[in-house]
Amino acid sequence: MNLAIKRVLNAAGFDAQSFASGEELLRAGVASTAGCLVIDLRLPGRSGFDLVERLAERRSFLPVVFITAHDEPENREYAAKAGAVAYLAKPFDGKSLIDAVNRALHSP
Repeated sequence: MNLAIKRVLNAAGFDAQSFASGEELLRAGVASTAGCLVIDLRLPGRSGFDLVERLAERRSFLPVVFITAHDEPENREYAAKAGAVAYLAKPFDGKSLIDAVNRALHSP
């Protein structure tokens, strides 16, 4: 998650944290305490989809909001199959992000 996205979420009252890569998130061990994840499809190292698969292997099934600057039909299909709560193509506005995170936090 980039700093602008973190700022928007923090300004909306969320306790958002940012990680430089999926590996950094995994090492931090926050998946057990997070309410949801906002994951860019293109991350350094593994992709956002790979990160979700790694989390599933660890039995961590958090609600996910995928974001991307590379909106392609196959990405949308994969996000839907992965159970994403939302899929936002950049550029998106802060309200769309906040609405998606609220849906993720209140999803069953």
